[in-house]
Amino acid sequence: MSTQDFPPAPFPFAASSGDADAFPVASAVGIASPRERYWLYGLLFTVTVVSTSLVGAAMQLDFDRNVPFSLERSFELYPWFWQHPAELLRGLPFSFTLLTILLAHEFGHYLAAVYHGVDASLPYFMPSPVLGTFGAFIRVRSPLYSKRVLFDIGVAGPLAGFVFLLPALAVGISLSKAIPGIGHQGSIQFGTPGLEWLLGHAMFPGWRSGDLYLHPMALGAWIGMFATAMNLLPVGQLDGGHILYSFSPRLHRLVSTGLSLALLSVGCVAVALNWLALPMGRFFWPGWAFWGVVLLWLGRRHPLLYDSTPLDAGRRRLGWIALAVFVLCFTLVPFADGGL
Repeated sequence: MSTQDFPPAPFPFAASSGDADAFPVASAVGIASPRERYWLYGLLFTVTVVSTSLVGAAMQLDFDRNVPFSLERSFELYPWFWQHPAELLRGLPFSFTLLTILLAHEFGHYLAAVYHGVDASLPYFMPSPVLGTFGAFIRVRSPLYSKRVLFDIGVAGPLAGFVFLLPALAVGISLSKAIPGIGHQGSIQFGTPGLEWLLGHAMFPGWRSGDLYLHPMALGAWIGMFATAMNLLPVGQLDGGHILYSFSPRLHRLVSTGLSLALLSVGCVAVALNWLALPMGRFFWPGWAFWGVVLLWLGRRHPLLYDSTPLDAGRRRLGWIALAVFVLCFTLVPFADGGL
């Protein structure tokens, strides 16, 4: 998941009139930029390429045999891939798709920061044995003073990632298979965001969500959709939080608290329904309980900006486009047991 940790503005002078984008950069106020650790960026990215290729190769093997993807079986294949490293090439469609979307997202943030003279790190990638990665993030290391700068950095990532996500998902779905009931088999079932539903019905008329076996390329785009939707939640210092704060700091406080409580409530309901083994549990995701707690603990606050200049009409339109991207990528139940 991508997020930025924005330091608060320590100087009580931001442009509230005139050029709202004007603010002192780090060098202007005597703050030395940290020395970049390029070796760390490269190491984390390389390990993430390997981890996503491992998961992608396991997905491709299952896809070729028309066997539903299983996380447990993918772990069992890791020793076999160690003995046959050339088989990792099977995982490149998944790995390349997912990492391209994440790179586009993070470099959208980074290039927007560079454009505005904001000191920011290159992307840190987080490898994971589960689905290959936990996402990526950049660190913004100098204070922000302008709503416009905050908005530009916040919105650039999701929109840049979506530009690559959309064609990748379309191509991936075109390579997918219609197999009755395949989605309700295996150890994990992926939810169906609105964008996948629209493209799926265009390419597989009359299909049901449980009958489409997504190609690994489509699954890479699916994880990109999940990361995009999570980052666009209008909470705290997530991308959606930055965008909403740029529109209205007061509304940001209300929505951040309300949405965090709502996610926690939905997650608790899911935990209770699953514990009672009630069929309604399939319509809720227990993971929202975890994210509700995290967002309530860390995500409600946002560094203050001493800038009352409203966003211009063009940026406000981009904000609505970002909301549309969130709606297309969001699903209330992103993951479920395949047997449900």
